[in-house]
Amino acid sequence: MLRLALSALIAIVALPLAGCDQLGIESPEKIAAARTAEGAAIGGACRHAGRAIEDCYTLNKKADKAAIFAGWRDMNDYMRENKIDAVSPQLENPVESTSSKTAAAETTESSGAPAPDTQTAKAPKDAKEPAAH
Repeated sequence: MLRLALSALIAIVALPLAGCDQLGIESPEKIAAARTAEGAAIGGACRHAGRAIEDCYTLNKKADKAAIFAGWRDMNDYMRENKIDAVSPQLENPVESTSSKTAAAETTESSGAPAPDTQTAKAPKDAKEPAAH
């Protein structure tokens, strides 16, 4: 009798918990698997686009680095085996554009040249105009 009551109690408790997936409640294992899959997909896409692994890490700071590397490496192996060339990205690399703008600003400042001005400077009113010959 005790065994039957215990079995019934376990069934009653386990039945609602079995439907957690249907309610949209994800387990930690599912979340970890999804993050790993997402990181691998990001890494594979970066390699296919011809991006360096460091650029991929920089562009995807929240993704798991180990998963990104695994995806990048798998895609690299696949591309080598099948002799597939990298597809150049059509969008500008935000890492390169930011660093090139910063480098251009630093060279302008260090050379002593004035920064480009969008407005034209007006001469003071008391300045003399050059004589026309």
